[in-house]
Amino acid sequence: MLKRFLTALVLAAIGLPATIYGGIFFWLMMAFFLTYAAWEYVNLMRGAKFEPAPLISIGGVLAILIARTQFPAYESAVFTALVLLAMAYHLNAFERGRDKAAGDFAITATSLIYMGWIGSYLVKLRELPGGLWWFFLILPTAWFADTAAYFVGKNFGKHKLAPRLSPKKTWEGYWGGVVFGTLGGVLFAWLWRNNIDLSLLDGALVGLLLSLLTTLGDLGESMIKRQANIKDSSQLFPGHGGVFDRIDTWLWAAPIGYYLVTWFFM
Repeated sequence: MLKRFLTALVLAAIGLPATIYGGIFFWLMMAFFLTYAAWEYVNLMRGAKFEPAPLISIGGVLAILIARTQFPAYESAVFTALVLLAMAYHLNAFERGRDKAAGDFAITATSLIYMGWIGSYLVKLRELPGGLWWFFLILPTAWFADTAAYFVGKNFGKHKLAPRLSPKKTWEGYWGGVVFGTLGGVLFAWLWRNNIDLSLLDGALVGLLLSLLTTLGDLGESMIKRQANIKDSSQLFPGHGGVFDRIDTWLWAAPIGYYLVTWFFM
C-alpha cells in the first residue's frame, strides 16, 4: 500500500500541473499515456498468441490523437486510412502463412478505436470551454467511484460481481462505488459552482451515470488480461501496474462525460 501511495503522489505531482496548465503539456501527457497503453495492449495480445501490428497500433493511436485534436477536419480520413492500412498489413501476413491474421487485424483495429479514437476524448474533454473544470468533475468522480468500490468491496464484499473477469470485485463494492461516485458528483459540482453552470442535482446525475458505467472499463481490461493470462499490463508504475491499468475507467469516463457536457450543459 505504501508503494502504491508514493507512486500516486509522484503521478499527481506530474499530472496535476499538466492538467491545470493544459495546452501542449497536457496534450503530451495524454499522448504518452495513450500510446504507451497501446504498446501494453499489443503486448497483452501477444501473450494471447495474437500478432497485432505494433507500428500501426501505436503510431496510429498517435496519428488519430493528432487528427482529432489538431486537425479535426481530417479525423475521419486518418482513421479510415489506418484501418485500411491495417487490413492490407494483415492480408499480407496471411498470405505469408499467418493463419490467425483475421484475428490479428481485429486486434490492431481495436487498438485504433479504443486507445486512439475513444482515448482522444480525454483531450477533447479538457479542450472544451471551461474544460479544466469539466475534466475535474468527470475524472475525479470516476476515481471516487473506483476507490470506494475497492474499499467497500474489500471490507464488506460477499457476492461476486463477475467471477470470471475479476474474482475480487463484488456487488457490494459496485453499489458502494455508485453511492460514493454519485456523492462525488455532487461534491465537485459544488466545489466548481463558480466555474461551471451545473446544479447539485445535475452533479448527482452525472456522478450516478459515470459510477454505473465506468466499471465496465475496468472489467473490459480484466477480460483482455485474463485472455493473455497476465496480471498487469506492465510494471511502469510500482504498485499500480501499467498505463492501461490506470486509464481503463478513464476510457469510459471521458467520452461519456464529453457528451453529457456538450449535449446537456453547454
